Amino acid sequence: MPAEQIAQNLAYINWTVLTGAAVGSLWAAALGRLRTQATKGYLGFVALSAAVLAALAALSDGALPVLGAAGLGSTGPIAPADPAWGPIRTAALWALAALALAYGLVILRGGGGRPLAVAGSIVGVGVLIAGALSWSAGSAASTTAVLLLVQLAILAAATGGAWAAMILGHWYLVTPKLPEAPLVRFAQTLLAVVAVQLVLFGLWQLVGAGPAGEPGFAALAGSWALFVWLRLIVGLAMPLVVTWAAVQTARTRSMESATGLLYIDVGLIAAGTILAAGLYFGAGLLV
Repeated sequence: MPAEQIAQNLAYINWTVLTGAAVGSLWAAALGRLRTQATKGYLGFVALSAAVLAALAALSDGALPVLGAAGLGSTGPIAPADPAWGPIRTAALWALAALALAYGLVILRGGGGRPLAVAGSIVGVGVLIAGALSWSAGSAASTTAVLLLVQLAILAAATGGAWAAMILGHWYLVTPKLPEAPLVRFAQTLLAVVAVQLVLFGLWQLVGAGPAGEPGFAALAGSWALFVWLRLIVGLAMPLVVTWAAVQTARTRSMESATGLLYIDVGLIAAGTILAAGLYFGAGLLV
């Protein structure tokens, strides 16, 4: 039954991965422009990839089934979504795609693009807020909505951050004279994000966060325990170790090794995002 419930919500898992990668990639490009010496070619590419991901997310958003309808979530933990949020989410995602596209083109032409970065980041947050209010199984001011927003934001930072760091590592393979500082900074930031995810996992299991959560780490022994443990081990613990190793290898300019580790990181973090989304929409658990 748990696997079947996750399968029923694949459209929402896909939305979470695409939206998170889009928002997180734009955040990474904006921060990289402000805080590192990464090349304009790299930053422009990341911003353009955010535009593509946001467009794909917008297309998927328009085709999402309605939670609570027959055959999808009708007996699950997530209450029927407010249909009024659907057009808002879709419009915000298209706006994010347009701003990311414009930002990427401005960077590639040598411009700063700070207003576009700020506007895109704000719209990205707006997308996540709309998602949290759509599927929080409660009122706009409910604790679940706030916690789901935090979950979506940290998933975006991890998914988009891993993608951006991996692309930067690959950039060193074709531009070997780049200084190591940008990759070290990106990897360190990703390490901090994964560490925050791990702390949140522990806190949420302690208090039983989510519409169907139970306090006292009950999810670690319940009917969804296999997927919860996979989220912990594959999606959090392993990326923490791999990202730490990527930081160390980047510091010693072992860029091929760092890039290989970041490739692994992308897979592990994406798997963790899929598990986190599946456990929320399928089981009502925040992990």
